[in-house]
Amino acid sequence: MAHNKTQPTSASVEAYLATVEPEARRADAQALDALFRRITGWEPALWSGNMVGFGRYSYRYASGREGEWFATGFAPRKANLSIYIMPGYADFSDILGRLGKHKKGKSCLYLTRLADVDEDVLAELIEAGLSDLGKQWAVVGT
Repeated sequence: MAHNKTQPTSASVEAYLATVEPEARRADAQALDALFRRITGWEPALWSGNMVGFGRYSYRYASGREGEWFATGFAPRKANLSIYIMPGYADFSDILGRLGKHKKGKSCLYLTRLADVDEDVLAELIEAGLSDLGKQWAVVGT
């Protein structure tokens, strides 16, 4: 069985975040790092693809596909901040309605800038996403 191409690396999250451009995106990424650390209590890992992940879980689908993935995290992309916090098992529309300006993917949010959202609501969403994920898979801290 093939494994995920996206894997945790030994690279420094802090060093990576210091290279994010432009400066406003870097500041948002560093603020997200602090927020995720505070909410989860975990140290992040830099995953291939420049994703900052917190915690881990192992999965095995009915199809037989299995692997390991980070429980929550983000990636400071050029066009937006990709926030990986909704595992897709629950409806978070109530929280999302209070969040602020965002776009929603299948299991992530896209933010143009952190200032467009209510950070307290984002923290609530991170916690809700982790709780929901933990009902489906065993989540371990990092």
